[in-house]
Amino acid sequence: MSNLQLLSAHHLTWLYRGISEIFPSQPDSQDPNENLAQRLVQTDRPLRVKLGIDPTGADIHLGHSIPVRKLRAFQDAGHTAVLIIGDFTARIGDPTGKSEVRRQLSPAEVKQNALTYLDQVRPILDFDTPGRLEIRYNSEWLEGMDLAKILGLLATMTVGQMLAKEGFAERFQQECPIYIHEFLYPLMQGYDSVAVQADVELGGTDQKFNIAVGRDLQRHFGQTPQFGLLMPILIGTDGVQKMSKSLG
Repeated sequence: MSNLQLLSAHHLTWLYRGISEIFPSQPDSQDPNENLAQRLVQTDRPLRVKLGIDPTGADIHLGHSIPVRKLRAFQDAGHTAVLIIGDFTARIGDPTGKSEVRRQLSPAEVKQNALTYLDQVRPILDFDTPGRLEIRYNSEWLEGMDLAKILGLLATMTVGQMLAKEGFAERFQQECPIYIHEFLYPLMQGYDSVAVQADVELGGTDQKFNIAVGRDLQRHFGQTPQFGLLMPILIGTDGVQKMSKSLG
């Protein structure tokens, strides 16, 4: 077993600290698709650990510090952090938990919001060690996607599956409008995992559906599916809704 395998397997228990849920649930299995430690043993390479942040507001809020610090912990354990700035997905906005459609942002608004993001995460992440950080913008692969590719993504899920998503089910039951473009968001976030070949995706507990879509799309495109590591979400100053850039 290599030094990387020994180090990483040892660090997994430590890296799981503060995690609310891991899925798949890490059974005592030798299958690298079901057990992250086994994947480390079989691949003998650093994990590619994905975190996506949509620039829907000008500042990264305190709630983002939790997954960003976890991303740094993976860097310190020898893995590759893949930070995705969702400059394309921000134009739609994540509908998770929303009781109404989000206002669509213009490309200019998104670009302005994203300007300071790297400066804000620089004090936390390791920008200096070679191979420890990739910064990607999902417009790289989403903006040029043609209609045939979009239809192919849409064909991987049913309306029933989409309506199981938090927020959509409530709006459907309350006969509130759900717009077709909102169905694209989980698929686009999921396709980000395909584009960067993620082994692990970090997110809040509200992101489980979107991360699971990423797993399904990776299988669809012949990749080994990622693991989801979910962290608690922080409640905003109203004491009710989650902390959110778009809510201020």
